[in-house]
Amino acid sequence: MAAGGLSLDRTHWIQPRYPFFLPVKVLSRVFRGKFVSALKRNFRQGKLGFYGNLKPLAHPKAFSAWIRTLFRNDWHVYSKRPFGGAEHALCYLGHYTHRVAISNHRLVSLADDQVTFRWPDSAHHNEHKLMTLALDEFLRRFLLHTLPRGFVRIRHFGFLANRRRAALLPLCFQLLGAVPQPQVEQQASALKEPRPLWLCPQCGGPMVVIERLSAAQLQLRSPPFLIGAAA
Repeated sequence: MAAGGLSLDRTHWIQPRYPFFLPVKVLSRVFRGKFVSALKRNFRQGKLGFYGNLKPLAHPKAFSAWIRTLFRNDWHVYSKRPFGGAEHALCYLGHYTHRVAISNHRLVSLADDQVTFRWPDSAHHNEHKLMTLALDEFLRRFLLHTLPRGFVRIRHFGFLANRRRAALLPLCFQLLGAVPQPQVEQQASALKEPRPLWLCPQCGGPMVVIERLSAAQLQLRSPPFLIGAAA
């Protein structure tokens, strides 16, 4: 997410007023409102179960009175700087943008409805260990990483949206004082000086592919083997 954005008239770049993403106090109140709203919705739909000492809350009036008490105290959201810095957090989250919950090379075996896989133990300097789970438990944990319908891993919006990026992104660079080289000139320069794929081991010049031959064609074009040639 960019730290700033274009003005409505697209004439200047707007810098953020504060050196942080979200104010913690506002975030805590928004979280409290979302959480209480979800409780009310699930209560109306009959998805909440009350047992033991919580049985009286099953009555609508008792539940509404209990809900009102949640707004009397401030809620706290745990928000702090990452231990390794922003680069460490970006590196960690970057593994989840295109990959699945677990890579194939971490899967060790599947036998007797038991899945064995490798996992890094962060408490012991990311030492790789083996864990064996029942097939149902493994699938349950795997499906926790499945994104909801309509939610994508990477989403571009604003001046990074696909429909506006070609026009707005150069404008952003211009307002920030960092005008990039036009894409047409970059492509033209790349066409003028192509990078050779292979270099001659003798002279160091570029080698060009003229024709590709299969193994059968090489055998047909090879000179005949003469028994008496060596004699």
